[in-house]
Amino acid sequence: MQTVLIVVHLMVVLALIGVVLIQRSEGGGLGIGGGGGGGAGGGFFSARGTANALTRATAILAGLFFLTSLSLTMVAGWGRGPATIFNTPTTLPSGAPAPAPGGTVLDQLQGAQPAPAAPSGPQVPQSQ
Repeated sequence: MQTVLIVVHLMVVLALIGVVLIQRSEGGGLGIGGGGGGGAGGGFFSARGTANALTRATAILAGLFFLTSLSLTMVAGWGRGPATIFNTPTTLPSGAPAPAPGGTVLDQLQGAQPAPAAPSGPQVPQSQ
């Protein structure tokens, strides 16, 4: 399922790039280019059927792009459960006593890890 969505997504992306590159530039940025003062020949609502078809195709392909992107996101996270540390069982080292229920976290940590023995005095190296 995911492979099919990826292939469809890539085809939509390539078609969208192609349609955008085919469109004719309006030249309206910063008042550059243009000519024509709004008459019937060069105005915004002129009889350019191909431009209208390309605009519609761009809108449809953009909608398909969003749909396939959202679908791929949902499929990627389909079998994944919530990641939490609170629902996982804890494993104690062998020989460690089980913590008493109702104790604090500090009590549980101290019960699971044995305290190191304190040295009785300074250690003197012995030569052999």
